Amino acid sequence: MGGLREVAAPFVALGPSGVAVRDRLKHLSVEDEKVLRLIGDLLGTLASLDLKARCAAGLDHDTGQWAERKRTLTQESSSRWAGSITRATHDQWALARRGQLAHIQSLEAGVRTIAHRLSLPIGEKGGKRAPDGYRSRREWHAKARRLHVLEDRLQAARADREAGVVRVVRGGKGLLNTRHHLQAAGLTEEQWRTRWQAVRRFLQADGESGKRFGNETIRVTPDGEVSLKLPAPLAHLANAPHGRYVLAARVAFAHRGEQWRDRVTANRAIAYRIHEDTSCGRWYLTASWTIPR
Repeated sequence: MGGLREVAAPFVALGPSGVAVRDRLKHLSVEDEKVLRLIGDLLGTLASLDLKARCAAGLDHDTGQWAERKRTLTQESSSRWAGSITRATHDQWALARRGQLAHIQSLEAGVRTIAHRLSLPIGEKGGKRAPDGYRSRREWHAKARRLHVLEDRLQAARADREAGVVRVVRGGKGLLNTRHHLQAAGLTEEQWRTRWQAVRRFLQADGESGKRFGNETIRVTPDGEVSLKLPAPLAHLANAPHGRYVLAARVAFAHRGEQWRDRVTANRAIAYRIHEDTSCGRWYLTASWTIPR
């Protein structure tokens, strides 16, 4: 028998790097919901155009192009909305690149495994950590065809990565593909369209330390009042000074509410995201912030 496993030195695991809490926006008026959809649709369209521009730039993108994209968006919204959109676009593009790399690595592993099993005699038994040979000549030929398919996919994926090409969908490929299988998903075309429009809206703003209540774009006061800075084309909808729209709903985060209130009172950065759950007709506000190490 082998010896006992060596016990490594104990260590303290790092805690979470951030916090996210959510509360429902209750008692929104019809006008509130209309304004939220108008803002989200406008900014969502701008976000889609910005993502298209970022993907077209590929690996040649630089800070100058980022600044130019932000200037273009600022003309149709505001500098802070534009900053939030460009940062979200960058994160989405980077996530697509990581997913692309993971896909390539998965294809490489599949090609290696199938190629190795094809090299073994038919019916050969593998070891404890080695795969068996294929069980029949028919299976061997089927896997040989499968190997050619995977090699073609791997070659195409590598070419895309070298060229900086990614394939990304605002709203998610899963929901997009559901459009072709509405009956299996238990949705009508109208229900799918409503959900699709909701997930493609953009209603999120990064926080800024030192600014009033930690966020100038989506501002939440310590007593729960929520207001938004309207984009330039929708400034006529303001119901408060300085081009802002105040919602009728109030929020009070039940979980980590004291931590949130402390940050708001101290004007520390808090990011906010507003989204609609179309399945139950509710609106939610999510607050998030980082925890210093």
